[in-house]
Amino acid sequence: MPAADIGHDLDCWIRLLALHGQDDLARAEPGTMRFRICRLPARLAAHARRRLRIERTWPWAHAFTLAWKRLTGLPAVT
Repeated sequence: MPAADIGHDLDCWIRLLALHGQDDLARAEPGTMRFRICRLPARLAAHARRRLRIERTWPWAHAFTLAWKRLTGLPAVT
């Protein structure tokens, strides 16, 4: 499976499971999704932080934390 297909699948699953009800992000272009949502974990990993700390002034902090809570609240599949 090419990397582009994996990225597309990940984008679709994030929209379906975590961003429902947030119309501005659920309908955003893939580039907007990368800039607003997918960029934050990469920044955290690059700085090797141990705790997830999101600045309150970041414009999409609420959307990211809500999506994070929804994804971590999903039941584990065994």
